[in-house]
Amino acid sequence: MQLYIGNKNYSSWSMRPWVLMRHFALPFTEVMVRFDSFEPGSCFKQTLATLGAPTGKVPLLVDDAGTVVWDTLAIAETLAERFPALPLWPRDAAQRARARSLCAEMHSGFGALRSHCPQNIEAHLPEVGARILAEHAAVQADLARLIEMWQSALAQSGGPFLFGAFGIADAYFAPVVGRLRTYALPVPAPVAAYMQRVWDSPGVAAWVAEALAEHEFLDFEEPYRTAPV
Repeated sequence: MQLYIGNKNYSSWSMRPWVLMRHFALPFTEVMVRFDSFEPGSCFKQTLATLGAPTGKVPLLVDDAGTVVWDTLAIAETLAERFPALPLWPRDAAQRARARSLCAEMHSGFGALRSHCPQNIEAHLPEVGARILAEHAAVQADLARLIEMWQSALAQSGGPFLFGAFGIADAYFAPVVGRLRTYALPVPAPVAAYMQRVWDSPGVAAWVAEALAEHEFLDFEEPYRTAPV
């Protein structure tokens, strides 16, 4: 299998399946399609067009038969089908339904947090985070919902991850953990502890290390800085 991804420092959507596949040691080849711009004529867009990616976005999974799977949830479900022996989703049907619901909520919601706090693993922007929280009630609401859903899942499962062992849900929220860290958004101690466990998990730690090694500053991905610090 080949997994096409964008820059690790910036591409939150790419992070999800890569982290999942790395954590469970699934066989795949990473193909980096670096961001140059998102204009129709960009190298990034042209490369994805040649692969048959209808959305023109990463991530993109291409299996050995040439089947193209786009969208992070579709990739996660495909991997769960291909590797049924692995606990990518919880084994319990009720917990599996809840895990899918949390991922779907993340997938379709939290627009304010996404918009105002874009992924930037290398950066540390606590002052920006404080200003964003003070100025945007919708970001406050997104943060409160994240805290509530994580606390509820951890209380029900007993941890250490959302549904016990690390799975799709934790990989799906790994970029959100990164956003909260970058912008130093305040969370209760149990949530902070969960975030640290996610950050220290093998797949996430590997992604973060490689993101920090990129040293590539893209001004169109940087709403709050004009140069790396």
